Amino acid sequence: MAKKRVKLDLESFSCSICLDVLKEPVTIPCGHSYCINCIKGYWNGEDQKGIHRCPQCRKTFTARPGLVKNTMLADLVEQLKKTGVQAAPADHCYAGAEDVACDFCSGRKLKAIKSCLSCLASYCEEHLQPHYDVAPLRKHKLVEPSKKLQENICSVHDEVMKMFCRTDQKSICYLCPVDEHKGHDTVSAAVERTERQRELEGSRQQIQQRIQDREKDVKLLQQEVEAIHQSADKTVEDSEKIFTELIRLLQKRSSDVKQQIRSQQEAEGSRVKELQKKLEQEITELKRKDAELKQLSHTEDHSQFLLNYPSVAALRGATHSPSIKIRPLRHFEDVTAAVSELRDKLQDILREEWKNITLRVTEVDVLLLEPEPKSRADLLKYSSVITLDPNTANTCLLLSKGNRKVTLMTQPQSYSDHPDRFTKWFQVLSRESLTGRCYWEVEMRGGGAVYVAVSYKNISRAGSRCRFGLNDKSWALYCYQNGYEFWYNRIKTSISGPRSSRVGVYLDHRAGILSFYSVSGTMTLLHRVQTTFTQPLCAGLWILGSGATAELC
Repeated sequence: MAKKRVKLDLESFSCSICLDVLKEPVTIPCGHSYCINCIKGYWNGEDQKGIHRCPQCRKTFTARPGLVKNTMLADLVEQLKKTGVQAAPADHCYAGAEDVACDFCSGRKLKAIKSCLSCLASYCEEHLQPHYDVAPLRKHKLVEPSKKLQENICSVHDEVMKMFCRTDQKSICYLCPVDEHKGHDTVSAAVERTERQRELEGSRQQIQQRIQDREKDVKLLQQEVEAIHQSADKTVEDSEKIFTELIRLLQKRSSDVKQQIRSQQEAEGSRVKELQKKLEQEITELKRKDAELKQLSHTEDHSQFLLNYPSVAALRGATHSPSIKIRPLRHFEDVTAAVSELRDKLQDILREEWKNITLRVTEVDVLLLEPEPKSRADLLKYSSVITLDPNTANTCLLLSKGNRKVTLMTQPQSYSDHPDRFTKWFQVLSRESLTGRCYWEVEMRGGGAVYVAVSYKNISRAGSRCRFGLNDKSWALYCYQNGYEFWYNRIKTSISGPRSSRVGVYLDHRAGILSFYSVSGTMTLLHRVQTTFTQPLCAGLWILGSGATAELC
C-alpha cells in the first residue's frame, strides 16, 4: 500500500479551547495539549465541582494534574510559524453553524463530505477513507451530508428503520412488525421507494408538462404584451396624425375666414371711399359755384348781372343729390356669431364622440383564460343591477318596482314623446349599457310570452325591423308556454330545455359570449352564442299577452 502523505498545517497545532495556535503548550496525562492559560482557566471553573476532565477526550483525573511546558511542541509551533505553512485547503475547512460536522473529528470538527445511512454518521474526507478501503464498509450507502440521520432511528426499538408500513404509511424498523405493526402490510423501504419513485416520476412528468404549458402561456402573454405595445404606439401615432389633420383643417378654415373677411373689408372700404371721393368732388364743385354766385350777387352793374346770370346760375349735373343713408348693420359681428355657433357644434360633437373614443380605449382588454361560470353561484358573482329606461318603453308598457318590472296594459300610459321610444312593438330597453361580464335574471308571470333580449342601443324604434331578434342588432330568447326559440337576424333556432318562469342571462362582452339559462332548482344551459360585439349592449324585454309581466331580478 502506498505511503500516505502527511498533512501538516497551523490548524493542526491549535488549542481546542481558544481555537488559536498553541501558546506555551502544555500536555496533560491523557496526551492532549493546550495553551497553559486555557487549561488553567478551564480547570479553575471545574474546581468548584471537584472534578478535572480533558476538554477533548473527557478523561477524568482524581487530582488536578500539574502542568509543565511541552518544550518540543512549543519549538515545533515556532518553526512552523517561521516556515509559513499554508492554511488547510478549502475542502478541509471547519464546520460552521449551518454545516454538517464530522462525527469522528475531535476538538474543532471539520465539515462532513458524506453521511452514511448504515452507520448513521457523517464523515470528513479523512475519516471517510475507511469506507473506501475496507470491504464491508464499501457496501454502506453514502449520501450527501445530512443533519437528519437520527430521524432514521426507530424511537421504540432504537434500530435503523429499513422497512415501511403501508397500513400506517410510516417507516419502521425490522422489530416493529412484531409489536404495534403486527399483521400490517409491510415491505422493505427499498421496495416502497421504488414504487413511490415511479409515482414521483409520473408526477414530475405532469409537472414538467405543466411547466412547458405555462412557459408557452408566458411566451404567448409576452407576445401579447408586445402586440399591445405595438398597437398602442401605432394608435398614438395615427391619432396624432388625425388630430394634426383636424388642427390643420381648422387652421385652414380660420385662414379662409380671415382672408374672406379681409377681402370683403377691402372691397367694401374701396366702395365707400369711392363714393366718399365723389361726394367730396361734388362739395368742391358746389363751393366753387357758390363763390361765383356770391361774386355775381355783388355786381352793381345791372346789365352785367343780367348778362352773366344765365351762365353762372345754371348748375351742372343733378340739381339735388340724395342723402347717404347707412343701414343699421353690425358689419362683421354676424361672422363672429356664425364661428361661435360652429365652435359650439364642434364641442357637442367632440363631447359625444369623446365618450365613444374613451369607451373604445377602456374596452381594450386582453382576454385571459378564465373559465366560463357553470354554477348559479359562479354566475351570481357577475350579477348586475339593471333598470328599465322609461324613455324607451312602448306606451302600453307599465313600469314599476323602481323601473325593474314591466307589465303589458290594455290602455296606453301617459308617457311624453321621446325619440328613443318604441312606437309599434311592446318593447323596452335597459337604462344601463352593458360591457364586460354581466349576469341578470328575468322572472316572467301572468301568462303570455316574453322575449328576453340584448340589443345595441341604436336599434330602430319604429317599423317591423325594430323587433328583437329580427335584425342584426339584437339577440332574443323567445319564452312561451310550450318552450323556447332563439332569434337573431330573422333566423329562428328551436331550443329544447326545461320550461321555467325564470331565465338567466350571462354576457361576456369582450369574449363575445351570450348564454341563456333556465333557472329553477338547477341551472340548465338553453342556448349559447359566440360572436363579436361591436358596441355596448342593453338588456331588452318584449312582452306579449295582456297582463303578462317580466321583472329583472
